[in-house]
Amino acid sequence: MTQPSNASAFTHVQFDTTMGTFVVELYHRHTPRTCYNVAALADAGYYNGTIFHRIIKDFMIQGGDPTGTGRGGESVYGGKFEDEITRNLKHVGAGCVSMANSGPNTNGSQFFITLKPTPWLDGKHTIFGRIYSGMGVIQRMGLVATDGEDQPKSEVKIHRAFSMHSPPHGTTQNPCGKQHFAQITA
Repeated sequence: MTQPSNASAFTHVQFDTTMGTFVVELYHRHTPRTCYNVAALADAGYYNGTIFHRIIKDFMIQGGDPTGTGRGGESVYGGKFEDEITRNLKHVGAGCVSMANSGPNTNGSQFFITLKPTPWLDGKHTIFGRIYSGMGVIQRMGLVATDGEDQPKSEVKIHRAFSMHSPPHGTTQNPCGKQHFAQITA
């Protein structure tokens, strides 16, 4: 599937989960193909019913795999697609939203959300957004009990995900601002 010319029209993606709702602000100017991928998958219902299959306390939560194993998922482009890594985006704090991968240029549908600064991930994972609202939900997810393989003992599921062309009404932006999330330096 090719990216439409209006792909930058998607600015946010909302995720309604078993633990509450969070909204991701998309960095479509820096990572247009990645943002389109996530927004289009959300609108197609791809993430609906999927679980957060990996949670590591004080590090990150990971989801977006329809198999729930951490080994599945395809992009809207079919298979995997290339990284959009930029030195202008850094994993400087909690709330960075990045693509999970198995090496360079292996992006599919899986994503993760940081729970603290993770600078060792810079240059290895495409940052495509930040938590716009619902950081409390993300923090609670990060506290879910897990087994020895970082899989949640109780299911954390995405009920519904959908993209938006503007910030959602009735939500409050995280007051910390972008300096505590994926830092944009240019």
